Amino acid sequence: MSKIKPSKGAPYARIVGVGGYRPTRVVPNEVILETIDSSDEWIRSRSGIVTRHWASDEETVAMMSIEASGKAIADAGITPEQIGAVIVSTVSHFKQTPAVATEIAHKIGAGKPAAFDISAGCAGFGYGLTLAKGMIVEGSAEHVLVIGVERLSDLTDLEDRATAFLFGDGAGAVVVGPSQEPAIGPTVWGSEGDKSETIKQTVAWNDLHIGDVSTLPLDSKGEIKFPAITQEGQSVFRWAVYEMAKVAQQALDAAGIAPEDLDVFIPHQANMRIIDSMVKTLKLPEHVTVARDIESTGNTSAASIPLAMERLLATGQAKSGDTALVIGFGAGLVYAATVVTLP
Repeated sequence: MSKIKPSKGAPYARIVGVGGYRPTRVVPNEVILETIDSSDEWIRSRSGIVTRHWASDEETVAMMSIEASGKAIADAGITPEQIGAVIVSTVSHFKQTPAVATEIAHKIGAGKPAAFDISAGCAGFGYGLTLAKGMIVEGSAEHVLVIGVERLSDLTDLEDRATAFLFGDGAGAVVVGPSQEPAIGPTVWGSEGDKSETIKQTVAWNDLHIGDVSTLPLDSKGEIKFPAITQEGQSVFRWAVYEMAKVAQQALDAAGIAPEDLDVFIPHQANMRIIDSMVKTLKLPEHVTVARDIESTGNTSAASIPLAMERLLATGQAKSGDTALVIGFGAGLVYAATVVTLP
């Protein structure tokens, strides 16, 4: 017989607050066209993106996260001291250690919570949300701050016609707390590592450190390019359209929700054509509000779902208590989908 005392947590968990931060600089497609041979019409038709936000030197990963977190905590109606854990999903914090989550936890005044970073690309918010739910139900934290944050402008090759127009910067945060009824459904998540080369960093950090010019990509001036994110666009598009619609349906089934029961659909803001295709494949009714934040925010990877959620609620396109399907997918290739009740 085990001598370990059983843990006691809340029966369920829910999102109780949301916040977002978008950098002040708005970058239209015309700026992107200064370095690639393309057109505004081509970018809009291929991705749906019209503008995106790029961070200034002062708008660091930590600074943007702190701003978004403050809004989420206020929205939740709690104090920073009530945060028991901070989870940050990002691929653009360039210090291997310490985790930026520890800096954020300190600067928001959270005391001494558990704090760590995760790297799960565009599915990172879903991964963090699932971990937070587990902590609350298990009893290791009463409130968990989940942040998705990226400065992807730092990892964008502005001479790469396939990706230069895609990425933006920003931070989104939610507070997850206890609930007396189910408000975060079962997560359908996974990875397909055999496809990991379809989205990747162009150069490993240690290769850059060695500095062998013969093995490193060069820019138009003959200088070594800083590592950037690259992808095989068509392969990723096909995978997202056909496979992620299946995952989204599995998440609906796991939560016992039919498409007609949904109020909101918040997919990762990767590409407007992918979003439209998923809506069609899932046969979502006309009354379902669909997040299309990509038009003015671009692809912000781990930040895209909480940023889109925050905007829908702030503009009144969605309301507290709505039932929403969220799904993230990206480099790895990884994915995570669940049904949530909006805060």
